[in-house]
Amino acid sequence: MLRRRLLVMLAVVLLIVLSLAGYKALSIYRQIQLFSVPKPPISVAVATAHEQPWQARLPTVGTLKALQGVNLSLEVAGTVKALQFESGQKVKAGQPLLQLDSAVESALLGTAQADLGLSQLDFGRGSQLVGSQAISRGEFDRLSAVLQKNKATVNQLKAALEKKRLLAPFDGTIGIRQVDVGDYLASGTVIATLQDLSSLYVDFFVPEQAVPKIALGQPVSVAVSAYPGETFDARISAINPKVEDSTRNVQVRATLANPDGKLLPGMFANLQVLLPDPQPRVVVPESAITYTLYGNSLYVVSEKKTADGQPEKDSQGQPVLIAERRFVETGERRNGLVLINKGVSSGEQVVSGGQIKLDHGARVATTPDKRLPTEQGSQPRVD
Repeated sequence: MLRRRLLVMLAVVLLIVLSLAGYKALSIYRQIQLFSVPKPPISVAVATAHEQPWQARLPTVGTLKALQGVNLSLEVAGTVKALQFESGQKVKAGQPLLQLDSAVESALLGTAQADLGLSQLDFGRGSQLVGSQAISRGEFDRLSAVLQKNKATVNQLKAALEKKRLLAPFDGTIGIRQVDVGDYLASGTVIATLQDLSSLYVDFFVPEQAVPKIALGQPVSVAVSAYPGETFDARISAINPKVEDSTRNVQVRATLANPDGKLLPGMFANLQVLLPDPQPRVVVPESAITYTLYGNSLYVVSEKKTADGQPEKDSQGQPVLIAERRFVETGERRNGLVLINKGVSSGEQVVSGGQIKLDHGARVATTPDKRLPTEQGSQPRVD
C-alpha cells in the first residue's frame, strides 16, 4: 500500500515537472518566433547633402570708434562767461561753443592797439624825415622796430583772446556738457565730448597667420548686440604694418557708414571678415550632426545589400533602407547649415530628425524634413 502511494506521488511530481518544462519550452519558442519577425522600420526625417558656394569667413571681435572724436577743452584757464551749445546738439565746424571772461585781455589789446597807432604815425613821419636827413638812419630804424614790436604785441593779444573761446573743430554731435556759466576752468578741463558719427571705424585684431588672407577694401560684416539680427557692411581701410609682440596679432581697421547714427563709438562688435573666392562645399542641416567627445557623426541613409551585393527588397519589392552611422569632419556653422569637410558626399541622404532612436544598421522609413525647404535648390545661399 505504501509503495503504491509513493508511485502515485512520483507520477504526480513527474507530471508537474513535465508540465512546467513544456510551458517553459513553449514560452522560449514564442520568444524566438517574436524575435525572428522583422522589426518595423523606424520613421525618420531626412535631408539631402548638397553642394553650394560657401563664402569662407574669418570671425573676430572689435570696437567701434568715431571717424573723428575729441574731448573739448581750452589751453588757458578762466571763468566761463557764456555757453553757446546744448548737450546732444549737432554742431558745425567753426561754430562758437564757449566763451571765457576776457575783459583783461580786451583792455590790454586796446592799449596795444593805441600804441600801434602811435608807432605807425611816428614811422610815417620818420620815413619822410629820413629822406631829407632831418633824422638819423638809426632813429628811423628804432621807429621801425617799435612799429614791428607793437604789431607783434597786438597779434599776441588777439591770439590770447582767441584762446579764451572754444570753436567746434569739425561737424559732429556734442555730448553732455560738464561745465556751467560761472565755473572756473583750469587749463585742459574737459568741457564735453564731440563725435563725428557720420562714419565709424571698427578696430580689431587678426592672428598673424591670417594676414595673407586680408587686404585693403575687403568686405567685413559687423554685428552689435544693440541690434540683434542686423548686420552692417564695412570695408578694411588700414592694416597695421607691425605684429604686436605680446599677442602676435595684427591690428586692422575697417570703415563703415553710419548715416542714421544708430551705431555709437565704444560699442562692442562681432565681425566676420569675408574671405575672397567662394568655393563649392558640401553642407548638411545642423540638426543632422551629433556632437560627442569622441567625434562628430551623422546617419546616412543607404540601401541594405544581400550577401551577393545586390539591393535587398522588402515584401512590396522596395529597397530596404538602413541608417549607417558615419563619423564626419565638420567646419563652420552658419544659417542652420554645417560645412562638411570629410565624410559625406553631395547627393547622399542624411537623417535630420529622429536619429536619437537609431543604431547603426537600423531599418528606416524616410520622410522629407518639413522644417527645411521642400527643394534643396531653395536652401539659402551662404556667402
